[in-house]
Amino acid sequence: MPHTHMGKVTLVGAGPGDPGLLTLNALGALRRADVVVFDRLVGPGALRRIPKRALQIPAESLGRHGDARQHGIHHALIEHARRGLRVVRLKGGDPFVFGRGQEEVEALEAQGIPWEVVPGVTSATAGPAAAGIPVSHRDASSVVTIATGHEARGRDEVPWEKIAALGGTVVVLMCSDRIAGIVRRLRKGGLAASTPAAVVSRASLPTQEVRRASLGRIAEVLARNPVAPPALLVVGEVAALGVPRRRVLPSGRARARRRSLE
Repeated sequence: MPHTHMGKVTLVGAGPGDPGLLTLNALGALRRADVVVFDRLVGPGALRRIPKRALQIPAESLGRHGDARQHGIHHALIEHARRGLRVVRLKGGDPFVFGRGQEEVEALEAQGIPWEVVPGVTSATAGPAAAGIPVSHRDASSVVTIATGHEARGRDEVPWEKIAALGGTVVVLMCSDRIAGIVRRLRKGGLAASTPAAVVSRASLPTQEVRRASLGRIAEVLARNPVAPPALLVVGEVAALGVPRRRVLPSGRARARRRSLE
């Protein structure tokens, strides 16, 4: 039944996929939720933490794509909060790292809807870490640049050549179908073909895969042996680090064992 008071919207970062990377605040928000609007890329482990009594709304059901879907999301958040419900907007990674979180905050502010943010573990650092790759290293990289490989429709504003000139580590999110073009522009900006590169697919999940090669060969490697989205690209000396295992995060069994000892 609708409540008589104004509800609240909580933007929650679900992390890269492994439910062990949900924060305590994220778990608390999910447990209290009456309505959860979630993105397609939110891991199944996070979705299992939603209480059965809560209404679950896939964001993809609120519009075909792009701006139409985003307007549908804004409408759903506002209308359910006006009914006095506790609404969680569940996003992969962190809501404010290429997650349109600020657009949703502005829509809520315009309608006087109370809101709060629960930051999440961003894939920009956790994705490489899941493959044993540090994004910084005191001997190899003191600069980290994070870019999106999936810009708004019709835009091509990421200055790849300037990013290449900065050196250090480049992490590109949401880029599974654009890696070849990004690599060409990074090389045009001055990065050597021999620069180490790695692609991490479905980071932190049991289905995680990693491809490593030089920048000059990574697109060829992916063409022969593609990976499933979502995927991120790491370029720089740190991409040669790590271990050959596919996944280095603790397993669920290990986490359960640690909890039993606490």
